[in-house]
Amino acid sequence: MNQNDSSNGAPASMGNRLARISVNRQVTRGVIFLERLWPRLLPAFGVVALFAILSWIGYFRAVPDWARIASLVALLAALAASLVPLRRLRWPDAQEATRRLEKDNRIAHQAIAVQSDRLENESEFAQVLWRTHKQRMYDKLDEVHVHAPKPDTPRADPWGVRALVALLLVAAFGYSWSNHSGRLGDAFSSHARPESLAGIRIDAWVTPPAYTGKAPLFLTGGEIGLPDIITVPEGSEVLVRIVGGQGSEVVAYNDQAIEEEEPEGEGATAAARNYRFPVPDSGRLEIRRAETSIHGWTFGLLADEPPVIAFEADPAAATNGALEIAFSASDDYGLESAHAEILPVEPSAADANPLYDLPEYELTVPKRNARSRKGRESRDLTEHPMAGKAVKITLVATDATGQEGRSETIETVLPARTFYNLLAGSVAEQRQILSLDTNDLDRAVEFNDAITMAAEETIANTTHYLLIKSARARMREAFDDDMLRDAADYMWDIAIGIEDGDLSFAERRLRDAQRALSEALENGADDETIQALMDELREAMQEFLEALAQAMQQNPEMAQQMPPQSMQNILRRQDIDRLLDQIENLAQSGARDQAQQLLSELQRMMNNLQTGQHQQAQGDNPMRQRMDELGELMQQQQQLMEETFDLEQALRQRRQQQMFGNEGQQQQQQGENGQQQGEMGDMTEEQLREALRQLREQQDALQQQLGELQQALEEFGIQPGEGFDEAGEAMGEAGEALGEGEGGTAVDEQGRALQALRRGAQDMMNQMRQAMGQNPGPMNGQASPNRQGRDPLGRPQANTGPDFGENVKIPEEADIQRARRILEAIRDRLGDAFRPEMERFYLERLLDNNN
Repeated sequence: MNQNDSSNGAPASMGNRLARISVNRQVTRGVIFLERLWPRLLPAFGVVALFAILSWIGYFRAVPDWARIASLVALLAALAASLVPLRRLRWPDAQEATRRLEKDNRIAHQAIAVQSDRLENESEFAQVLWRTHKQRMYDKLDEVHVHAPKPDTPRADPWGVRALVALLLVAAFGYSWSNHSGRLGDAFSSHARPESLAGIRIDAWVTPPAYTGKAPLFLTGGEIGLPDIITVPEGSEVLVRIVGGQGSEVVAYNDQAIEEEEPEGEGATAAARNYRFPVPDSGRLEIRRAETSIHGWTFGLLADEPPVIAFEADPAAATNGALEIAFSASDDYGLESAHAEILPVEPSAADANPLYDLPEYELTVPKRNARSRKGRESRDLTEHPMAGKAVKITLVATDATGQEGRSETIETVLPARTFYNLLAGSVAEQRQILSLDTNDLDRAVEFNDAITMAAEETIANTTHYLLIKSARARMREAFDDDMLRDAADYMWDIAIGIEDGDLSFAERRLRDAQRALSEALENGADDETIQALMDELREAMQEFLEALAQAMQQNPEMAQQMPPQSMQNILRRQDIDRLLDQIENLAQSGARDQAQQLLSELQRMMNNLQTGQHQQAQGDNPMRQRMDELGELMQQQQQLMEETFDLEQALRQRRQQQMFGNEGQQQQQQGENGQQQGEMGDMTEEQLREALRQLREQQDALQQQLGELQQALEEFGIQPGEGFDEAGEAMGEAGEALGEGEGGTAVDEQGRALQALRRGAQDMMNQMRQAMGQNPGPMNGQASPNRQGRDPLGRPQANTGPDFGENVKIPEEADIQRARRILEAIRDRLGDAFRPEMERFYLERLLDNNN
């Protein structure tokens, strides 16, 4: 049966192979045909390429019609002649394909042809011998491949003309994109100009306004690429220049003739006539002679849309009373300027005579590529007499053409400076009365007399009394608005001096230096002016920080009541210096817009510094005292957890020492723990457990303080959340663990208590904000919600309350246990004296980093 299977399978395999050879034979016939076709098509391709070259370089457009037609006929004749050799082209037969396959695959003795040959001798011996021969030839046909065409191009083009034609074709194609090039269709249309137009040259440009940033368009440099309707921005200018001609040419737009410009200067050529005019609207520009149109273009006018500006959030007040406005503005070609229009809600009397103009609030807009702007500005308007009054704020953006875009109007109260000194507030109120309307001068004087009536009882400082009386004299002696304005400024300085002393004057100098530098950057001042203003800003910043430090020294309670984060924002002078250096580098490198934006961020950051009086006033708030107590409670819990952890670590090390008896390991671990565990290293295991038990008293005391704090909060109408209840439960379990000397369990519960305290503190803050009506937050003295995060120096923003560490993630119990097991594994490996030196060094580094 195996022999029969073999005999039946061999013919099937032979048939498949012969079928593949037959397919390859047919493909080879196509390869041979392509090799014969390509040399015959090469001349035709050359003629077509020559036609394209002449068209693209503008030959058919430049020559007369008779030369154009003659050239076209010659090219068509050459194309027809080049196609004549195709008549002798024939399809290869099977024998040619077989010989080509045998030649390409190096098959000897016509092994492929033998498979299709027949034997004329019909004797049995001849037939056996013939089959044996065919089988031998068949065995040589294992792999038969079809090779790629190999046209004999050098034989058809021995001089290499094809390379020159290809080079000229590529060059002409590149030139075809220029204004003076031609098109492929130029050979089939007449380009002859009437004899009456001979000797005339017409040039035309359309120039968009400079603020659009678009390049001028040359209309007569070739119409390739120009659309049927040319879209131009509103305000574009067209210039048509005609040189030569008969002088009767007319330039018209929408059938309205354009007047010729008078030649400028003595050297102006009389033969050159200029026509310049702005594009009034969409229409057609034509250049005519009599009734004949020489040139014409159709324009579509693209209207310049007014800018768009809007509030990103409601206006808010910074910590120092500065007005913060978040806005977004955009324009199709670029913003020129933007400002906030501030008007009083209640109009003044008809005969009112205010001493000051309305508040000015400029919004920073980059001068280059200012198609859109989104930012937040901060301006201190507390000095303006309208501070504290109801106002209407509207944002206004202007583009280069003077178009204005206006936002919605928001009514709010203009932030005012809060005077905690009643005498200073009274002087400021006098100044406001006088400044808003000079007709109320007598009322301001009466106010001055009222506060100085019993000076020995109400004014402790004699200097303040004399200053107030001198302000009264100035008001009475003034006979014009300028003198009254000087008196008003004088009273404001008195109020600021009574309130803050030198601190407010330093703050004013800093604000003036920031404003001067911002204006210089906006107006493109030179580098020397920028450097001088930067030096002035540095000096003003130094003076302000020194005055602030002096005020804190004179009032120690201020520094004690400031949260640590606020102290960091004030005292980190190196960060401010780094920010000033960055502003200076940006300005000197030409990035004026970025420098101006960074300066605005610096000003906003300085506005939100919590000044001394603000913090001091908050310190007397009972609710603020509860917040401080909670912050202190959390700090004590954190310290107790750290102390518990240190004792637990020392206890574990003592157990390991007893287990391994390795004195060297004891010395090494003592060295790793440093000075904090220097005393613990001498304590026995029982002493360490006793120290843990003693910590239970502190833990129980903290739990009791938490309970008292919860009762105090309930008296203020604040319901302690679940966080405080969970914290109290965790503190109790931590105390029990400490009593049993289980430091590991105690640390876990103390960490859970800290996390629960933070949740309870956050819930308490939310309830306080809702109770005080501060949830919306437009004018409550706080920054808007999106201000939360980091300041320009990359630090967290200062909070109005203590830092409860809401952003600090306390590890879960599983994380703590995992970290502890890793530390134990590291110490076990380090205690193995047979470990390689390199591994021991690496483990020591891990422990150092952990400690």
